[in-house]
Amino acid sequence: MQTDEVKALLQKVIYPQLDRDILSLGAIGDIAIANKSITIKLLLNNEKVYRSIEDQIIDILSLHFDKIEVVFQAKQTPSTAYGTTAKPNNRAAYAKNVIAVTSGKGGVGKSTVAVNLSIALAQKGYKVGLLDADVYGPNTPRMLQVAHEKLQWNDNNKIIPSQNFGIKVMSVGLTTPTPDTPLVWRSSVAISALIQFLEDVDWGELDFLVIDMPPGTGDIQLTMAQELPISAGVIVTTPQKVATDDVSRAVMMFKDIKVPIGGIVENMSYFIAPDTLKRYDIFGTGGGEAIATQYGVPLLGKVPLLMEIRSSSDEGKPAVAMCSEEIKAYYQTITNNLLYEMGLF
Repeated sequence: MQTDEVKALLQKVIYPQLDRDILSLGAIGDIAIANKSITIKLLLNNEKVYRSIEDQIIDILSLHFDKIEVVFQAKQTPSTAYGTTAKPNNRAAYAKNVIAVTSGKGGVGKSTVAVNLSIALAQKGYKVGLLDADVYGPNTPRMLQVAHEKLQWNDNNKIIPSQNFGIKVMSVGLTTPTPDTPLVWRSSVAISALIQFLEDVDWGELDFLVIDMPPGTGDIQLTMAQELPISAGVIVTTPQKVATDDVSRAVMMFKDIKVPIGGIVENMSYFIAPDTLKRYDIFGTGGGEAIATQYGVPLLGKVPLLMEIRSSSDEGKPAVAMCSEEIKAYYQTITNNLLYEMGLF
């Protein structure tokens, strides 16, 4: 019997309490065959399930071999040692550049900017991945028409990211039974999930990994700065004073933890009435410019409050890919300005 035939039989061995076979889980190490004898290395993190799996293997292979030896070997696990903001780890060595998109508060259009920025980079020919790190409000699957996709694993036991509009995407929203399932997680659990998405997803080689951060200045923002060498932070705000107050804290957080700030995006900047073409400054004016001036960071661009952007986002048709050339230009300008600030344009 050949090794490939043995592996085919081992696909019938199911890991206890999991609906997956030990081969797809990467639990099989070396296989040594000599006449009617076989030795199999079993790579496991949990020694308690070793005997159960060993019994299954012996039962399946007993018709083919006179001597069966199953050797337990502790499986190597990724390092859980956190870096520091002064000397971060690099859990995404596959990405040449990491862009963190964040905001001081929710509801300012951060995810919309992250999605359209990612696609605009892909339109320039870059290889782009989007990691939705907003674990309590994962909106990117809906915006990219992948909300009902489920996780799949490849032959190397890596998670296969979803793909659409030229980018790869991974979101905790793809791990839940239904799109409306809430994630009642403590921050330590959320952080562990995000680190797994960095290390256990088959991203391939990327020019840019864009991270859609949760709003605010909490554990996840700090951990991402400790675990990744962030190339640039993009901070999204509306002109409203309440929003700019909060975005000031986000700016200072990035400055304190030594993350380079690529710039500010002022979203929902103004509204043009479709019937009269009259401009209304619904959330005030100049908020993004004031923050940029106050803290000496670039203003990457302004995006008006347009029903077409809102509706296209809800329908999974990102504006930079599916809307008019005029609307596309808002995000293309932001992308070009960011590349310029990063020295890549």
